[in-house]
Amino acid sequence: MTARWGRPRGSPPRQPTGRDPGLLARRPRSARSVAGQVFALMAFIVVLLITAAALALVFQERYGTQRDARHRSLAAAEAFAHAPGLPAALKSPNPTAELQPLAEAARRAAGVDFIAVMTPDGLRYTDSRPDLIGKRATGDLSRAVAGHSFTEVFTGSPSDAVRAVVPVRDASGKVVGLVGTGIEVATVSDTVAGQLPLLLGAAAGALLLGTGGAALVSRRLRRQTRGLGEADMARMNEHHEAVLHAVREGVLIIGDDQRLLLANDEARRLLNLPPDAEQRHVGELGLDPRTTSLLVSGRVATDEVHLAGDRLLAVNVRPTKPYGGHPSGSVMTLRDTTELAALSGRAEVARERLQLLYDAGVRIGTTLDVVRTAEELSEVAVPRFADFVTVELLEPVLKGEEPSRAAGVYTEMRRAAMSGVRTDQPLQPVGDIIRFVVPTAPMAAALDAGHAVLAPDLNAAMGWRAQDEAGTRQALGYGLHSLISVPLQARGVVLGMANFWRAADTPEAFDEEDLSFAEELGARAAVSIDNARRYTREHATAVALQRSLLPRVLPDQTAVDVAFRYLPAKAGVGGDWFDVIPLAGARVALVVGDVVGHGVHAAATMGRLRTAVHNFSSLDMPPDELLGHLDELIHRIDQNESGGAGDPAEGAGEAAGVTGATCLYAVYDPVSGVCAMASAGHPGPALVRPDGAVEFPQLPTGLPLGVGGMPFEAVELRLPESSRLVLFTDGLLEDRDRDFDTGLALLAETLSRPGRSPDQACADVLAALLFPAPSDDIALLIADTRRLEADRIAEWEVPPDPAAVSRVRNAGSVQLAAWGLGDIAFTAELILSELITNAIRYGNAPIRVRMLRDRSLICEVSDGSSTSPHLRYAATTDEGGRGLFLVAQYAERWGTRYTQRGKVIWAELPLTGGPEPSLPEPDLEALEELGW
Repeated sequence: MTARWGRPRGSPPRQPTGRDPGLLARRPRSARSVAGQVFALMAFIVVLLITAAALALVFQERYGTQRDARHRSLAAAEAFAHAPGLPAALKSPNPTAELQPLAEAARRAAGVDFIAVMTPDGLRYTDSRPDLIGKRATGDLSRAVAGHSFTEVFTGSPSDAVRAVVPVRDASGKVVGLVGTGIEVATVSDTVAGQLPLLLGAAAGALLLGTGGAALVSRRLRRQTRGLGEADMARMNEHHEAVLHAVREGVLIIGDDQRLLLANDEARRLLNLPPDAEQRHVGELGLDPRTTSLLVSGRVATDEVHLAGDRLLAVNVRPTKPYGGHPSGSVMTLRDTTELAALSGRAEVARERLQLLYDAGVRIGTTLDVVRTAEELSEVAVPRFADFVTVELLEPVLKGEEPSRAAGVYTEMRRAAMSGVRTDQPLQPVGDIIRFVVPTAPMAAALDAGHAVLAPDLNAAMGWRAQDEAGTRQALGYGLHSLISVPLQARGVVLGMANFWRAADTPEAFDEEDLSFAEELGARAAVSIDNARRYTREHATAVALQRSLLPRVLPDQTAVDVAFRYLPAKAGVGGDWFDVIPLAGARVALVVGDVVGHGVHAAATMGRLRTAVHNFSSLDMPPDELLGHLDELIHRIDQNESGGAGDPAEGAGEAAGVTGATCLYAVYDPVSGVCAMASAGHPGPALVRPDGAVEFPQLPTGLPLGVGGMPFEAVELRLPESSRLVLFTDGLLEDRDRDFDTGLALLAETLSRPGRSPDQACADVLAALLFPAPSDDIALLIADTRRLEADRIAEWEVPPDPAAVSRVRNAGSVQLAAWGLGDIAFTAELILSELITNAIRYGNAPIRVRMLRDRSLICEVSDGSSTSPHLRYAATTDEGGRGLFLVAQYAERWGTRYTQRGKVIWAELPLTGGPEPSLPEPDLEALEELGW
């Protein structure tokens, strides 16, 4: 005998497979199915709702029509009652004859059924039905007689109507009559009846749409439920619940929006899900981050191991098939594999160690600073590996020097860095000297062996305790209990020592696996420390070279008041330089330049360029001509250092030329106030006028030095007295976070503040523009210009006549006496005589003489010839040739400079006289006959 579902009695229940063929084969086709019941219920609800809606519309239409009738009646009555002449007509002998035509016309115009004019007691004068004229109106008219208008639904004779009654007042306000208007109820009902076909049609249409929609819903539900009845679906739900919640495997179903749709009992237990977990986003379920990431990603997973509290779960994830137009989700199954916890723990430790080594590679060595690199080593290991870390380095390493390779020199180091989980550690602070005097102490043993040494129990480390008994007692009392000492070695050279400590915060002692890890960490850190040490050495060498090549003390001169600043870049010394060079005639040259690149080569190149500028400036060339010679020299140096254009085999690829250097050269004359300048690819200067206005003169910016091919151009600016020239390199203005134009505007704003000395201005400029870690050198030169007073200048025009020599010489002697320089009058007269005589004899007009009283006496003789004299020894038989020799003997300095229209021969004498050369005193008159 079989049961209802065809299963033999006593046999075990059949597990459902998602679709039961027996159930589907016997699905009912009657209205008892879920789909049929849903259709009947929805059809009933639709009919009920449409009927209620139709009745509501009918009543609403009736109410609206009555309300409209009230409004129309009241409006017609008010209009007729207030018509001009109505009170007079009521008092006429025959009111009916006058008012009946008017009332009928108004009735037709207003669209009402009647307009009746009545006496205060209700006697009709007019009516739409003539047979009612003269009869008394029924109903309560007392409110109108009292002076109040009203509307009402009147029921009675002659007909039911919606009427309005309005009092008629005379000029004194007395009620002299009544006006009644209205629309019969039959008319209102006819209006409503006219709307019924439309309402019934709309109701029928809504009924058809509602039942059609119910049929569509029922059809879709029939497809989804396979036409099953209530008992069948309950049976299927029992099978589903039995399978889903009875199995010992967790099941999660996730929708396409990453929200939990279903979780069985086992999944809730394994994942400790909250009771309201369903319909929440997987990120809000408190799962392990890896598990959450897996569910969100939607990727397929097979037996992946995930943590869930203290459990290890084997996780499988598969996508679900799309159904009913819904996107695909995912289903996750979970199995408890806690027996693998020990293996997973070791794997996690290994993973953390690998991550720590990776972090060490990223975080150690971010700067090329030895101390900072040691600090990074101590910071990266706390607290993930040790509770406290100390790093000691040898003194030469801290200074960037090469540590000694000799044995027995590691007895002391300086503590360079320390990090810990707390700040009250008992260890010696940073900066202390750490000594290793006991060979059996872990630190000394590690240095001697050349590899890491483990002290798992510091209470038993007698060598460590003997090294500093008081300090070790304090450390043990603090809770330090385990130590690994690692020597920091690179290229076979010991650089320092790293010590990893564990305290009470981590009760587990270091083991052998920790030892190998600490050694690996120390090896990586040692390479970074050695790189920083080598960079420090190179940087110190470059800085020392750079500073040795730059001017340490500016020369004495009166043309300008100068202040300067030079700051090497943190990332490496560059080739920026500046100079102040005194020139003949109380003039001064201001120079600033920049060599592309960093390091020793850039510093050495800068020194070569500075020396070349000094040499060329001694020839007293104009700025553009000096830059041209400097460019030619650098081009020749580049060719020589690269092996020459015709010999590419030698030195190919080894060239380290100078191309890329820039230079700004300016010459200021305090006598005329003219400043001539030229630029070779360098930014122009800033000019601060006496009123504080800042401008940047436009210079023809030539090509950088060494490029060649184009001449340089010079410009001349006439500067007012007390003007300020500011020369700088581009490292002052621009960096990674600021462009050149922004820096230029900031410089102008800073320089515009008046009342500061050049040194104060330098400090303010650096305070406003300096970067925390400049990536390029900074050279800044600020010069306040001065003018030589007129009373310190004497000038004479000299006619080309030998007799004029004595007159000019005598005038010069008078001027010297006026200046109080009688002690050097004879020497000055001798020099003037020689210079003027030879200018007349060998030069061209015009001839001028100028004496300047500056820090020395400057005698200048100019003429229109470009022929330059040369110092030589005259033979005993020569009649001339000794004049310039005498000038060289008596003058402190002398020389020649060329102008656009000739030359100037000058000589400088000290103002104090000083010892004279051991020569016989010459006869000045006779000297006028001598030649060069």
